[in-house]
Amino acid sequence: MDGMRIYGYGRQSVTQEDVDAVVEVLRSDFLSQGPKIQEFEAAICGYTGAKYCAVVANATAALHLTMLALGVASGDEVVTTPTTFMASANCVAYVGGTVRFADVEPETANIDVAKIKKQTTSKTKVIIPVHYAGQSCDMAAIGDFAKEKRIFVVEDAAHAIGSDYKSTKVGSCAHSDMTVFSFHPVKNMTTGEGGAITTNDGELYEKLLLLRAHGMVKNDRHLTDTHGKWYYEMHRPGFNYRMTDLQAALGISQLKRIEKFKEKRRHIVSLYKKIFSKDSRISFLEEKDYSNACFHLCPVLLDFESLKIDKKNFFRRLWDAGLHLQVHYIPVHWFDYYKNLGFSRGDFPKAEKYYEGTISLPLYPELSDDEVEHIAATFESCAASGGNCI
Repeated sequence: MDGMRIYGYGRQSVTQEDVDAVVEVLRSDFLSQGPKIQEFEAAICGYTGAKYCAVVANATAALHLTMLALGVASGDEVVTTPTTFMASANCVAYVGGTVRFADVEPETANIDVAKIKKQTTSKTKVIIPVHYAGQSCDMAAIGDFAKEKRIFVVEDAAHAIGSDYKSTKVGSCAHSDMTVFSFHPVKNMTTGEGGAITTNDGELYEKLLLLRAHGMVKNDRHLTDTHGKWYYEMHRPGFNYRMTDLQAALGISQLKRIEKFKEKRRHIVSLYKKIFSKDSRISFLEEKDYSNACFHLCPVLLDFESLKIDKKNFFRRLWDAGLHLQVHYIPVHWFDYYKNLGFSRGDFPKAEKYYEGTISLPLYPELSDDEVEHIAATFESCAASGGNCI
């Protein structure tokens, strides 16, 4: 493999400006719990249009905090999709709630609103729609239904910072109670690790701030007047889910380029679609007219029967040819933990069929057009029946 170009499905984009922003914090008085946190939160609010933002250690922590803030507990049900990373469902288990899955739309791999309605019961407290690959779910339809049924909505937008739904930014919470973002290195922008929660509800925001920092209350005038300026109180146990100023500084710098990231990601997806347009064995998800996505993933759907090769061996061919790709996602209800709760293969056929046919192509801003063409040519040569990858 000497000299072979290796491509993963995603990677971070870091410039000298990003490095300088982090170094500036390293030389400052605050590496954590300093002014960059509030600056980053204000920048996210300014970008998304949300009133409030709480940044946290990662998106899994963010999902956990949303469940706590909404009071999800034993006896409550939460509806989400099986086509997602496991954290979208696990956050319900963290607080003792019950997960109910709703199948997906085959054309988008996003949760199907009609299936949400069928999975909703008198115990349903929250719906967690996941904006798969960066495309927003149909939030107006979900939001209207949830409002009618008095159900909370938490958007899992781990894939979707930078995306638009109709005339609003994902994260504006125009049709939801809270939105969660991820800033992992392979996402649309990064803070190394990190996450954020946006909301327009001041009461929920205060709960999030409390829960992300041990449940600790300080700088309260009543406490300091009674005891002293060192004093703090705890009304309920919280968690150490704080983000550092180092991460926030990187996030501030990255957010300034999110629209450029979006433009490049959309260009790469469009180029893949153009290159593969004449190959009937390879297809793409549909982007709805209400969407203007900042694509996190570029999943393709393959007709393995026509390819005359199974997915495992095709994936091995890709790997040997330098395309170290990934599959998004193994249906969550297939994992042993959820099978032990009563879920089985066959429960959500559209999500399962999608998984069986999908592989995610490389998608990140540093890819040149020549590299995209090389990746596509390698992919097609690996798909050639009986052929060897170039």
